[in-house]
Amino acid sequence: MIMPARPASPTFAELFTPKLVTVLREGYTLKNLRGDAVAGLTVAIVALPLSMAIAIASGASPAQGLYTAAVGGFLVSLLGGSRFQIGGPAGAFIVLVSATVARHGMDGLILATFLSGFLLAAVGFLRLGAFIKFIPFPVTVGFTAGIAVIIFASQIKDLLGLTLAVPEPGPLLQKIPALVNALPTISPAALALSLATIAIIAGLKRLRPHWPGMLIAVTLAALITWKLGLDVTTIGSRFGGIPSTLPAPSLPTLSAAKIIEVLPAALSFTLLGAIESLLSAVVADGMTGRRHRSNCELVAQGAANIGSALFGGFCVTGAIARTATNVRSGAHGPVSGMLHAVFILIFMAAAAPLAAFIPLASLAGVLAVVSWNMIEKPAIAVLVRSGWGDAAVLAATFFLTVFRDLTEAIVAGFALGSVLFIHRMSKATAVETQTPFVAEDMADRTLPRGGYDGALAASPELVVYRITGAFFFGAAASVASVLDRIQDTHKALIVDFAAVPFLDSTGANVMEGLARKAEKRGVRLFVSGASADVRRSLLTHGVRPPAVNFAATVGDALEQYRGRAPA
Repeated sequence: MIMPARPASPTFAELFTPKLVTVLREGYTLKNLRGDAVAGLTVAIVALPLSMAIAIASGASPAQGLYTAAVGGFLVSLLGGSRFQIGGPAGAFIVLVSATVARHGMDGLILATFLSGFLLAAVGFLRLGAFIKFIPFPVTVGFTAGIAVIIFASQIKDLLGLTLAVPEPGPLLQKIPALVNALPTISPAALALSLATIAIIAGLKRLRPHWPGMLIAVTLAALITWKLGLDVTTIGSRFGGIPSTLPAPSLPTLSAAKIIEVLPAALSFTLLGAIESLLSAVVADGMTGRRHRSNCELVAQGAANIGSALFGGFCVTGAIARTATNVRSGAHGPVSGMLHAVFILIFMAAAAPLAAFIPLASLAGVLAVVSWNMIEKPAIAVLVRSGWGDAAVLAATFFLTVFRDLTEAIVAGFALGSVLFIHRMSKATAVETQTPFVAEDMADRTLPRGGYDGALAASPELVVYRITGAFFFGAAASVASVLDRIQDTHKALIVDFAAVPFLDSTGANVMEGLARKAEKRGVRLFVSGASADVRRSLLTHGVRPPAVNFAATVGDALEQYRGRAPA
């Protein structure tokens, strides 16, 4: 039998060449540059208010959000493995970043971001990007919905303009009573601004979907606040405005004790950053028909996080909404993402004075819209209808995200999803007994060689089992219980592996035990139809001649048995 040649492993250059190099090699024209410039400007307009809002919600300053978008976004596009990926601060990180700031301070956040950059690059260079895709879909939907709930809850204070007598609690169950107690301090002006921001964004999305609704809403809110002199909290009153240039790069404070202290946060940033960035790249692939280089993308995300930390920014990842906007705006390649970062720097230089008048209530309205859009309503409905298993994984991930911890939620959701998959795979694995018989027009010893079609010599001393599906640890117990039924009257046992695509060490160990039992009872064991990989695994675990006879088909195994069996 001729086996198909295995495809050659991709070279280092094929795995890690940035898409920018690929695009330039194809030939980059002035028309391509115009398309990328328009797309980059469009994305920058979307990213400007969003970056500041995410930073404030994360416990950082709006300037840090802009540094993250400019530096991180530029490096993601420069070095990344996706043509259309837009990097920057993402709403999914708000929970982790705010918890890190509360626990380790701003220096701890920057150090954790710096470390996560090296970890992401290591994950990419070790070629582990392909394994990120194994995160089950209900887990990604569940933790995204949970993050959306937490983001919205974190914005209630600014949406209503509340004044709390104590610092706002982080956990949701403690936050809600504190917010309820502060309801008498509600600010009508802040509430009006937040509702107006939400209404403008929603209205423009319906009536003028190509207009930058978020920027328009925030700009109008800032102008109204400035003209009317509204007594509401603004970027200027809380943060003193934003700078018009990038700061000088500097290394974060490094010490062994501090590194150990923030390492868990860095690991969380790495895990979520890898998931978010590759998920965003997959979305871009689906919209364009292109294919991204996952390991190259992770290396670029690592470099972007290191660069962001050097300029005082925080976590960078692929942003799904901004990446989709980039594609819809007619981007040709990574140059659009690089220009988006340049445009953000230009906006910082030109609009820094106006930014001081942006009310936090308006930015809270932006994040309220973002959190609503993050919840994948159709996907949740489908998962709930698909069965109890997926619904349970979704619910567990969602509630653990909201009430416990994002990392715990992902780990627990992945574990539940894996158990669900193992359960389903074990149900799909079956063992069938093939009843021997002789065709009426065929003599006992005239079976076609290698052409088993169900014609076997009727004999109580021969039994044939056919295994269908993956023979792995989840199905090993049920398969073993069937195979162990070797009777004293049996002289030969044929186990057909033709329909077994995969055999793990547990399945191979079951076969090794069966071989020992058969040899002890004087039963000849035949294994037929095993693929090269399955046969290699069996041989590795000691399932080898003379205890076992291998054959290409059941018919061949029968001929071997008859040729050696006594007349």
